[in-house]
Amino acid sequence: MRSKRERVAIISLGCARNLVDSELIIGRLKAAGFVIVEDADSSDIVIINTCAFIEDAKIESIETILKASNLKKEKRIRKLVVCGCLAQRYCQQLKKDIPEIDAILGVDNFKSISKAVNAILSDEKFIAVNTPSAICSDKDPRLFLTPSYYAYVKIAEGCQNHCSYCAIYNIRGRLRSRAVSSIISEVKALAHDKRKAELNIIAQDTTSYGMDRYKRLMLPKLLSKICQLKPSHWIRLLYAHPRHFTDDLIDTIAREDAICKYIDLPIQHINNRILTKMNRRIKREEIEALIKKIRTRIPDVALRTSVIVGFPGETKKEFSELLDFIKQIQFERLGAFIYSREEDTPAYSFKQQVAKQVKNRRLDKLMRLQQEVSKDVNARFLGKRLEALVEARSGKGIYTGRTQYDAPEVDGTVFIHSKKSLAPGQFVNIEITDTLEYDLVGKNIKDCP
Repeated sequence: MRSKRERVAIISLGCARNLVDSELIIGRLKAAGFVIVEDADSSDIVIINTCAFIEDAKIESIETILKASNLKKEKRIRKLVVCGCLAQRYCQQLKKDIPEIDAILGVDNFKSISKAVNAILSDEKFIAVNTPSAICSDKDPRLFLTPSYYAYVKIAEGCQNHCSYCAIYNIRGRLRSRAVSSIISEVKALAHDKRKAELNIIAQDTTSYGMDRYKRLMLPKLLSKICQLKPSHWIRLLYAHPRHFTDDLIDTIAREDAICKYIDLPIQHINNRILTKMNRRIKREEIEALIKKIRTRIPDVALRTSVIVGFPGETKKEFSELLDFIKQIQFERLGAFIYSREEDTPAYSFKQQVAKQVKNRRLDKLMRLQQEVSKDVNARFLGKRLEALVEARSGKGIYTGRTQYDAPEVDGTVFIHSKKSLAPGQFVNIEITDTLEYDLVGKNIKDCP
C-alpha cells in the first residue's frame, strides 16, 4: 500500500526523444505526490525507460534492467517498472524472462504511470502496451531532467519514412505531429523560464512535421512562429531527413538569427544502390545538391551527419565511395554506426549480411578518417571569435561549454579559460586559442586588455 511518500528514481536510456518521455513520466508521478530522487539506490521504486533501436541499445537496456532486478532481490528497492521502446517491442519476453519486473508500459502508456505504480504497490502486476497512437501535449505535467539552461521540445512522434533497416515505425508507430498551437503553448511556458538558454527541436524526423496533420511540410512555418516568441538565445533543429529538407527551410534557418547554424542531416550512405536498398528515397546527386545549396545559402553553417557501415551487400567499392564522399564533403560533425540486424524490418532478410569483423573494421577506418577531417575542420577556427554557452566549471579558471556548432550530449566541447567567474547557462564571447581533434580551446574575450 502507498505511504504517500514513496521515492521514485528513473533511469532514462537512449535518445533525447526518450528523455522527454522520461520527463513526462516523472512529472506525472511528482504531481501525484511521489518523491522524485536521483539515485536508484536511494529509491523505493525504479523506473527504467528503455531503448531498443539497435542491438547495442537493447543490450544496455537489458543489462540495466538486470542490475535493477538484483537490487530488488537484495531488497534494496521495492518495485521495478520497465517502460519505453524495449517494453513496447519485447513485452512478453520481459514478462517471462525477468519476473522481478512489476510493471511494463509501452511507449504510448506514460499517462498510465500513476495507475501502474499504485497497482504494483498493492502487489498487483501491471502491463499496458498499446499500439502507438498518442502524442504528448503542452498540458502534460513535466519535470525536466536536462540542465536548467536547455530543454527539448518534441514536435512529433513516430515516423513515415519506412527505412528498410529501421525498427522505429514498428516501435513508435506512424507519424503523429502535434498541433502548432500545442507546441507554441509549450514554448511560451519555456520562455517564462529565463534559465532556458537553448531550445532543441526534436522528433524522429523533424522535417516531416505537419505532413499527417496539415498535409504539408510545416516545419519552416513552425520555426518562424517559435522565433517570433524569442523564447531562448539559441534554437536548435535536430534529426532532419535530407529528402524533406526544402528551400523554405533553408531560407528560414538562414534568416532567423536565433536558429543555430547547425544542421543535423543524417545521410546514412551515399552509394545509390545502398540508398535504394535502405529505402531512403533519395540519390547521391540530390544529397550533393542539397549540401551545396545549404552551404551556399547559410554562411558558416556546420553540418552534422550519421552513416551506417556494413549494410547488407555493401561491397568494398561501395564502402570506399562512402569514405571518399566523407573526405570530400568534410562534415563538421559525424556519427557512424554499425548496421544492426533488426527483426521485423525488411533488411533483416536481405542476403549477403556483412560479417561482424568486417563491419568493425569498416567502422574503425571511417572514424579514423573522420578524426582527421574533424581536426582539419577545427583548425579553421583558430584565432576566430565565437559565442559559447557555459556548461560547467572544470578547474580553476577553466570552464567547459559549447558553441552553436555543437549539440548537447553528442558533439564536441570548448574549454574556456576565464579570469572572471562564469556560470552554467551563461553566454560568453571567446577567442579560439587552440584546436583539438574534436574540441576547441578558447579564452574569455573580456579577459583581454
